Amino acid sequence: MSFRIRAAVDADLQHLYEMAKLTGGGFTNLPPDRRALTAKLERSHAAFARTDGPVQDELFVLILENVETQEVRGTCQIFTQVGQSYPFYSYRIGQLTQHSRELNRTFRADMLSLATDLEGASEVGGLFLHPGERAGGLGLLLARSRYLFIKMHRARFADRILAELRGVIDEAGGSPFWDGLAGRFFGMNFQDADQFNAINGHQFIADLMPKHPIYTAMLTETARAAIGLPHPSGRAAMRMLENEGFAFENYVDIFDGGPTMTARTDQVHSIAEARNDRIVEIDADGDGGNDALVATGTLAAFRATFGRVRALDDGVALSRDAAQALGVASDDHVTHVARV
Repeated sequence: MSFRIRAAVDADLQHLYEMAKLTGGGFTNLPPDRRALTAKLERSHAAFARTDGPVQDELFVLILENVETQEVRGTCQIFTQVGQSYPFYSYRIGQLTQHSRELNRTFRADMLSLATDLEGASEVGGLFLHPGERAGGLGLLLARSRYLFIKMHRARFADRILAELRGVIDEAGGSPFWDGLAGRFFGMNFQDADQFNAINGHQFIADLMPKHPIYTAMLTETARAAIGLPHPSGRAAMRMLENEGFAFENYVDIFDGGPTMTARTDQVHSIAEARNDRIVEIDADGDGGNDALVATGTLAAFRATFGRVRALDDGVALSRDAAQALGVASDDHVTHVARV
């Protein structure tokens, strides 16, 4: 059984909606709302249709598809330049140090400051894998296919890239961080705020959130404990990001306190190490090749899958199953990176 990544189409709306209902909340980029998902697909279609020009505020939606059955089993998204239509807010964790000569003591206070420092960066997000497929490395295929897409369309993306990880959500679907901070100012619970943000954007944060720094010592213990922690289901994603060269630089999500990871785009490992080669041979059994992620196609014709790649003097040999999933043959070109 093989899988491939492809561009989302209108017929995927129902699949996206069904997956959105499985997220369990706190998943802003995949809201269980048909109108919001339709708007995402429309933005994605427009992005795939634009063939040239500078970096703009665009969204690409990709789909994980079973090659044999055409079942949709996952999705991921790439934002080319955040903070252009709406401000992109984060909390920046900082520290204020003060010294009292009379007491001969130094006081250090951690604080959260509302910031738009990450505006203009590209973002990878919206990754969801169906619970029935969480084996065999398909999450890795979803995640890293985005970097191959960026590599193959580099002019459409910024020089900095970020990924927001979902924060701690309790068993009732609430957020300790939201309840301890923003919920006190907004008069709405996390689920309602999360849904509103997913559908309408978070301009309301700019309207209502206090602009002065928040001392973390004034928060509840549960809210403080959640700052910068990923949801338990996101720990593997955090390790995957770290393996790609992303780092936590003290920015957290304003809703659930989850960590925001950042990197220089050209230093992301899957982007820096990917190579483009001509297919010289199609290997029937793939013997002798190395496990790789392989991609081909421009914009809406983009495809990515797992395969085996064998280096040759004048190109590469590609395993037959990967060639079939991608729809490529000898003399076509593929972009590939080692699967590690």
